[in-house]
Amino acid sequence: MKLIIQIPCFNEEQQLPATLRDLPREVPGFDTVEWLIIDDGSSDRTIEVAREGGVNHIVKLTNNKGLAAGFQAGLDAALKLGADVIVNTDADNQYFGGDIPKLVEPIVSGRADMVIGDRQVESIAHFSPLKVSLQKLGSWVVRQASSTTVPDTTSGFRAYNREAALQLVVVSKFTYTLETIIQAGKQLVAIDDVKIRTNEKTRESRLFPSMGAYVRRNSISIFRIYSQYEPLRVFWSAGALVGLVAAAVWIRFLVFWFQGEGAGHVQSLILGAMLFTGAMLLFALGVIGDLLAAQRTLSQRTFERVRRIELSLGIPPSHYEPGAPGADDDGGSGAPDDRKKAVEV
Repeated sequence: MKLIIQIPCFNEEQQLPATLRDLPREVPGFDTVEWLIIDDGSSDRTIEVAREGGVNHIVKLTNNKGLAAGFQAGLDAALKLGADVIVNTDADNQYFGGDIPKLVEPIVSGRADMVIGDRQVESIAHFSPLKVSLQKLGSWVVRQASSTTVPDTTSGFRAYNREAALQLVVVSKFTYTLETIIQAGKQLVAIDDVKIRTNEKTRESRLFPSMGAYVRRNSISIFRIYSQYEPLRVFWSAGALVGLVAAAVWIRFLVFWFQGEGAGHVQSLILGAMLFTGAMLLFALGVIGDLLAAQRTLSQRTFERVRRIELSLGIPPSHYEPGAPGADDDGGSGAPDDRKKAVEV
């Protein structure tokens, strides 16, 4: 059994050493534990620091593509390097690396395919009451869309077994955390969560420069993902609401009409017709969205099959570089020839 711990990085020269020191080299249930970083177009010494810290594998993206793209690239590489389980953590040392054995235990014992670390956000000192409330609200919305019970849906400290990782494909350009949970829920992947510890804050988040940006970006992400996976519920609910308003306006007109004052309230008749038309358009959008959601499911299944074919053919990971000299003597895909092919690409 091989465990690969992946860390998406962007200009993490200062934070990466502490993060690496926190990671285990041995985890119960695994013969091999390897580290992989995804360098998302860093302009500092992130790669050099990673090699100095003993990282086994490096995926070097040519430019900054964002956290979601980095996560997906790491997932692809870890699968091609022979990982049976993949753990994702952050380079800013937010999560306590000593909890990785606890994180992977439900997978090792066969109870789950995917495990999310629960930070218990209400206990994090630097989270304001507003941020805690928004986290809980966002997690509730994602739970409704995914039919899961994950309490901390924005946690990036998570583990996937090989089958779960094969099924996931991230299309968001901003974050992978919400989308992967909804995908897993829709594909009936067995999801569990465990309580984890966090380290002290070392720097401000680069994803959210301010609370306003946090609210705006997360709100948009949740709405887009929810609309993608539950279009009927979103658009039909909106259509029903607009339709009720249209009915109320028409009833008002009818009341005046029966009182003989209808001529003075034609505006209500026109407004009701406009609202009714809007409601019908929203219902139509729901149907179209539902058809697109079915098409997306077929595309995801096709992508999964392509992945399996690539793995069976031994296709090496893209943008791959070896880590520290000697660090992957037992690693790679398990075969020196495969590692040589990967380096040559």
